[in-house]
Amino acid sequence: MKNMSTSTSSWSVEKEMNEVERIELLSSVEDAHGGVTVDVKESMDSKMFSLMLKTSLFYWRQQGKRGVWIKLPIEFANLVEPAVKEGFRYHHAEPDYLMLVKWISETTDTLPENASHRVGVGAFVMNDKGEVLVVQESNGRFKGTNVWKLPTGVVNESEDICTAAVREVKEETGIDTEFIEVLAFRQSHQSFFRKSDLFFVCMLRPLSFDIQKQDSEIEAAQWMRAEDYADQPFNQKNELFKNMAKICLTKSEKYYAGFSTMSLTTASGKSTYLYFNNEDFEPSA
Repeated sequence: MKNMSTSTSSWSVEKEMNEVERIELLSSVEDAHGGVTVDVKESMDSKMFSLMLKTSLFYWRQQGKRGVWIKLPIEFANLVEPAVKEGFRYHHAEPDYLMLVKWISETTDTLPENASHRVGVGAFVMNDKGEVLVVQESNGRFKGTNVWKLPTGVVNESEDICTAAVREVKEETGIDTEFIEVLAFRQSHQSFFRKSDLFFVCMLRPLSFDIQKQDSEIEAAQWMRAEDYADQPFNQKNELFKNMAKICLTKSEKYYAGFSTMSLTTASGKSTYLYFNNEDFEPSA
């Protein structure tokens, strides 16, 4: 009976291998972690895709692959259902595509989670008169509250923190600035579509002073005495905003070391910034 079972098993595997050979495999690229990525480029019938996917999964398992990624452009949404039926799950989505993933190895699933954070910036801009650049927003949580706040915004994809701070100030107030340093940052969780949030308070030096506010998002903008900004009832009642204002005032009144930038080039040739406290640090020649 043992030999018959072994023979039957061998015949079953051989049959599946023969079927695999008759069906075209999905085009894939091996990754550096023992998996493969399928980047669907052409439209196809969902039934044909399902058959090709089943065959490809069998082949990849025989090859000892671990994770399988399928990148589906939005125009091929008809292929989502057959992928999900084969055990694939959503990993992340962008405006033009959806990424699905499946762990096919018998080993522990080590697939990375989707990006977990959104990054925001707030800009502390002070002129030579000791006045801070502040705005009142016409949308969001501060709409109609009469609260004067620092210009803030979200860092765009592939945008540096220092660049984003300068851009947001320009967009909201028309003021040109120069990045000086990061004064502080805050991390919070379950903030935006279940993502965590990193918020960087940046100090900028004004290069112009004539305010031209953004009409679509900003109700008002002005230069305000730093003390008046910090003393607003909202700031005094809100622990986070109170301490942010205190940090900004401390920087303006006496020595406070933040994190400035050092422009670097990585081994892969990409340009990046290192944020560091330069009080006692001397960069390498």
